[in-house]
Formats: sequence, structure tokens, C-alpha cells
Amino acid sequence: MEKPNPRRPSSSVLPYERPRLRDHYLLGKKLGQGQFGTTYLCTEKSSSSNYACKSIPKRKLVCREDYEDVWREIQIMHHLSEHPNVVRTKGTYEDSVFVHIVMDVCEGGELFDRIVSKGHFSEREAVKLIKTILGVVEACHSLGVMHRDLKPENFLFDSESDDAKLKAMDFGLSVFYKPGQYLYDVVGSPHYVAPEVLKKCYGPEIDVWSAGVILYILLSGVPPFWAETESGIFRQILQGKIDFKSDPWPSISEGAKDLIYKMLDRSPKKRISAHEALCHPWIIDEHAAPDKPLDPAVLSRKWPYG
Repeated sequence: MEKPNPRRPSSSVLPYERPRLRDHYLLGKKLGQGQFGTTYLCTEKSSSSNYACKSIPKRKLVCREDYEDVWREIQIMHHLSEHPNVVRTKGTYEDSVFVHIVMDVCEGGELFDRIVSKGHFSEREAVKLIKTILGVVEACHSLGVMHRDLKPENFLFDSESDDAKLKAMDFGLSVFYKPGQYLYDVVGSPHYVAPEVLKKCYGPEIDVWSAGVILYILLSGVPPFWAETESGIFRQILQGKIDFKSDPWPSISEGAKDLIYKMLDRSPKKRISAHEALCHPWIIDEHAAPDKPLDPAVLSRKWPYG
């Protein structure tokens, strides 16, 4: 008789019975493509309301860990769903071929695309955005969730209006963790990964580092650690030298630079926490950050730093 294989996945991701997606929604145009799944616009039949549907082909889930990863992503999204700056999940569905996650659709575009199309940007506007991002990080950490892949592409505006909310999405690499627990697998996107991830021993402080990289790019248009190759980027990150001499940094406030220094401290133990960052004078004092437009050259630069 064949022995059980502990790595062989069961046939289901969801531990409960769910109705079929097609009984409740109509799938529309493709909105995006990720490593594991494709996101479509979908319409709820009963209300004619539009949502986004992330469809994950089960053929890509080749081992038990893959099934567990998808189930964990679903749990984390439900866990954070009440936060005003996290995309809300509407429901989960599964059939023999796909796992579907239905969530609110964000039609306002990606973070950097919105800034570039707007045509002007100031430190004070950067404060509002990084405050939102840090608020999501603080909420994640307070609920025992490590995001592990913070980057601009994972933040979308919920509408095209001027007062649109910025919302976090894609928790595919996120994990639950316990205080004092360390993780060892290397994950994340090259420009945003913290040095301790590359050293294969890290905790939730990595999310603050990634947010610090986002803030640096918001204010300058380029990442703090850059090279032609991935290995070169990693060497720069491990060296940790931050350039505040090149344009436009001489015209950026000392408060902004101080916060970035503290968020990009190479020592996780010395690095500022998300809560402490939210209490930094540059963020908490609405008049500390200048409202004058940044150098137009910042906006003219490309933002291909995924």
C-alpha cells in the first residue's frame, strides 16, 4: 500500500463549503497579473456592483505549502479587512480549477502613476501618503501580521477623485508572527528588501525599512539603493549608504531626512517602529513639511522600481 505523502496537497484550499463564483458574479476584463493569480473586474449579479476578483489557478499550487500560503493570504485579508486603508474582501470561492478572492475594486490607479499624472507634488503631500502607509504597517504589526512585500505597486487609490483613499492590497507574501519570532526565507522585491532579509534572519522591522524606501522615492524619484543588477542592489542595501547630497535633497527639509535615516537604520533593533514614525515631528506637525512643489525633475523621472 502507498504511504501517505505529507507534501501532497489536499484538493481544497478553503476548509469550508462555498457556492460557485459564477452563480453570483460575472467576470469581466483583466485588471492585473500576479505571480500566482490574475485579477479581473467582476459584477455582482444581485446588485450590479463592481468588484475585483483575484483568481488563482489550482494547477499552480504544487505542494501543501502552496495551498497553505493561499489560505493564509485569505485569512490575513479578512483579519485586516476593517482597516480603512486595506482593500476589503467581499467573499471567497473555490471550484475544481480555481480559488477566487472577491474584493473591493480600486479604480484610482497605482500610487506613483497618480503622482506623475497630477504633475506636481510637495513634501506635505508625501506626509499624507507615508502616514497612510505607516498606518497600515502599524495595524499589521498590532495584529501580528508581517507584510514582507511593501512596494508602491501594492497601494492603489480607490477612485479617481481628489479625496480618494489609498489602500493596501496583495498580502500574498504576508505571514502571521509571534513577538520575538524570526523568519529566515528571503522574500520581497529587490529595491525594497531590508538588509536583515538578505542575512536570512528578520522580524517585522523589515516593513518599516520598505516604507522608508518608498518615502525616499516619493521625495526624490529614485530609490536609495540602486545598481544595474540585483546582486549589485543587494550590495548597496547591505552597505546602507544613503545619498542626501544629490538633487533634490539639498532642498528637502531636515525633518524628512531625519525620518528616512531612522526608518533606514541598518540595525533592526535601532530602527524606528511604525508607531514611532507616526509620532515623528515631520509627520505629526502638519506645518513641519513644506507645501511648495518639489523640483519638476523628480516627477519627470521614471518609477520602474518594482
